[in-house]
Amino acid sequence: MIVDDSPVARTVLSRMIGSHKEFEVVAMAANAGEALDNLGKNRVDIVLLDVEMPGTSGLDALPEILEKGEGAQVLIVSSNCEDGAEAAVKALALGAADTLPKPGAGTFVGRFADLLVERLRKIARASREDGIEAERAKLRPMQIEKLSCLALGASTGGLHALNEFFAALPPIVDVPILITQHLPPVFMPYFARQIESAAKRPTRVAETGFRVKRGEILVAPGDAHLSLRRQGGYVYTELVDAPAISGCMPSVDTMFAGLAKVYGANGMGIVMSGMGRDGLVGSLALVESGGAVVVQDQHSCAVWGMPRAVAEAGIASAVLPPADLAMVAGAVAQGVPWM
Repeated sequence: MIVDDSPVARTVLSRMIGSHKEFEVVAMAANAGEALDNLGKNRVDIVLLDVEMPGTSGLDALPEILEKGEGAQVLIVSSNCEDGAEAAVKALALGAADTLPKPGAGTFVGRFADLLVERLRKIARASREDGIEAERAKLRPMQIEKLSCLALGASTGGLHALNEFFAALPPIVDVPILITQHLPPVFMPYFARQIESAAKRPTRVAETGFRVKRGEILVAPGDAHLSLRRQGGYVYTELVDAPAISGCMPSVDTMFAGLAKVYGANGMGIVMSGMGRDGLVGSLALVESGGAVVVQDQHSCAVWGMPRAVAEAGIASAVLPPADLAMVAGAVAQGVPWM
């Protein structure tokens, strides 16, 4: 479904999509109200959603569209979502699968058409990812006794999951927190501010040599992996630009491997929504060092790819929604046995 107040934009987008046989435009809407009505009448897999529209904006309508869409993924297509734009990060935090800047009038040709179809195919592939039911996952006993550092990794759908996690994270969890979220470098300052607002904890985009502190969140930059090193009695960040086995930049694998090396049995990793298998190799290293890994469950994920890989490997100690994962972290931080 295409949701845009411009008749020209709706027509051009429809023609672009219609020229590819794997896609079918089943509905078009000029505003949020029409979009919600159409969702009640049509089965929709992907919604192309503009931001600036008369009445309710696309961002304001996004949560209800996701709820009424019953699994439909949303691609924000808007001039407000230029690379690094705050609106793009907000849309992702609200649950959009991806964003794409809409070109100006008369420039709906060439590269934009290719990018649009590329994003649609990516979302379609992600939507088809499946795996074992969470209830069937073989859980690994939780070995960690004292939580000294928490690391979270995510990709597609991760911003929304991270918001839910931090909204439920008990204040008693005052250990350093590391985050690797697959996003372009220009998004990172906005992403860090979004996390700081959600977590109510100081948050910085990491640079090499930052001292890791209790109660502070450090975010991997978009153009380097976040790792750690111990020097004297302190732990410092270390940025790594060597290719990761997952092919991702930044990579959850590298972050978890650094966590395993420095914190070992006192480190916990959390793998959230995302396509692919980034985080699996690092999770293996973490549990082998005595640490623990928990993952987001299939039902609450936009894409159950990264968490699925860890769950199917039998190395996750819990498979739960983000808010429940926050409770697990809280219990471990207090030394309360989880399993």
